[in-house]
Amino acid sequence: MTQPQGAPPSLYAAREPIFPRRVKGTFRTLKWWIMGGTLAVYYLTPFIRWDRGPNLPDQAVLIDLAGRRFYFFWIEIWPHEFYFVAGLLIMAGLGLFLFTSALGRVWCGYTCPQTVWTDLFILVERWIEGDRNARVRLWNADWSLRKLRLRLTKWVVWFFIALVTGGAWVFYFADAPTLARDLVTVQAPFIAYSTILVLTATTFVFGGFMREQVCNYMCPWPRIQAAMMDNDTLTVAYRHWRGEPRGKHRKAADAGKLGDCIDCMACVNVCPAGIDIRDGQQMECITCALCIDACDDVMARIGKPRGLIGYLALADEERETAGAPPRPIWQHVLRPRTILYTVLWSLIGVVLVYALFIRSDIGLTVEPVRNPQFVTLSDGAVRNTYTVRIRNLTAQDRTFRLMLTSDEILRIEVETDGPHEGHVTVPANETMQARVYVTARPQDPAAEAEITDLRLWVEDVGSDDRAGVATIFNGRG
Repeated sequence: MTQPQGAPPSLYAAREPIFPRRVKGTFRTLKWWIMGGTLAVYYLTPFIRWDRGPNLPDQAVLIDLAGRRFYFFWIEIWPHEFYFVAGLLIMAGLGLFLFTSALGRVWCGYTCPQTVWTDLFILVERWIEGDRNARVRLWNADWSLRKLRLRLTKWVVWFFIALVTGGAWVFYFADAPTLARDLVTVQAPFIAYSTILVLTATTFVFGGFMREQVCNYMCPWPRIQAAMMDNDTLTVAYRHWRGEPRGKHRKAADAGKLGDCIDCMACVNVCPAGIDIRDGQQMECITCALCIDACDDVMARIGKPRGLIGYLALADEERETAGAPPRPIWQHVLRPRTILYTVLWSLIGVVLVYALFIRSDIGLTVEPVRNPQFVTLSDGAVRNTYTVRIRNLTAQDRTFRLMLTSDEILRIEVETDGPHEGHVTVPANETMQARVYVTARPQDPAAEAEITDLRLWVEDVGSDDRAGVATIFNGRG
């Protein structure tokens, strides 16, 4: 479209469709295995069963919003233990920093959901419409019954994949077999259908149509990655000192002056981002390494050494240009930055595992009633009131005895409907609230003191397991 004379330049550029060519090789095979594994984990995990007892769900991985629990096989996370989730998120961030500083954007190239589903959608597109040249011809062809049939077939398969993707997500928040049956019989809650609809639409559009635009314009990581990488980072790059000057005419008189690159465009044609790796490092590159497979295949066919495009560190450029071998990989991977990330990542992991194994299966919180802070009884005694919440983090009902310890003489009374005075029965995996009264007699020092330290305890009458919380007793002083 011609722009009017004198008008400001347009900031919008229409998307140029990208049709990656099929390629075989080590990295393409690795990507297939990773794609299959990650998709299998995502789709099948909600249907794995895990027996936790009669009062708990038997789904291995479940985010139970109604019960305010997160279940992961034998691990059960309560709301007050959200620090475990926070720790895992921090570990994920440090892991991303570690792998990026060592190997570039391997997350983006191999395991990012956008990459995985885009690969899957391109695979479907290739099965139905053919490889790169056939898809380019179909794109440029006028609409016909054949083109309409191929497009509709592709879109229907894409929609089915997107629908299964959205459906698998909601299975993590409810019992998967039950929810699947309710979805089919139109008995599931509206929130389930609306969530599936949104995720189906986003998967269909992002994986089928936007593809590399999601990475280039929506994801912040391409812009952050530069801070994580340096000249020692191993990343996909073109050895220009070996490939230039490039040329196709190998039998010409000056062919001896040409580099190994025959300008076949194989590396460009297989790139899902549509870039030319020979132009140097670019934000759009997700280091999927498919250009390595394509180039190695060409080099093998023309009798040249592989590795014209490969994983390399820019710090080795001068060495390789001079004909010297690059430094060992371990010298690039093991450097202060990566060691620091590894130590921090490991430290947080060890702390989380330690906290998981030492955590008590009794939870106790104590809240003194502040209005009023104390009450003077008719006989002159001083009484404080506390709201005590006891969490039973096991699968069996438990009876707890409430006690206190203090340097001063204090009496404890508990409002309870239990069979024994001072005892509270808490159902399995539930929280019970009790009202506790602590009293100091008129002649006791705690009645006249301003503050007296004490500790409230709960003890399982069956196992003698205990948990205590420090608090204060307010006197008249």
